[in-house]
Amino acid sequence: MSKEPNTVFVGRKPTMNYVLAVITLFGSGDTKEVTLKARGQAITTAVDVAEITRRRFMENLKVERVNLGTEDIPMQEGGTRSVSTIEITLTKSS
Repeated sequence: MSKEPNTVFVGRKPTMNYVLAVITLFGSGDTKEVTLKARGQAITTAVDVAEITRRRFMENLKVERVNLGTEDIPMQEGGTRSVSTIEITLTKSS
């Protein structure tokens, strides 16, 4: 698990792995909010995870907020490269 509570970092694994992680977080305890974080090419996977979870498995989920941003990543050759980021916060409505 991640160091940040109720956060799923989306990367290169299959989409359903992240869907299961979100469902597990909501199923454990009194979790009311889960945040998906991704950057670069994983952004499309994060959006897919949010929509699959919301439409197929947990219809009482709502997209609370979406934050977009850019990070400057240092390159080995010198200089920096800009990489897009996204944070999708899902909340469970009663």
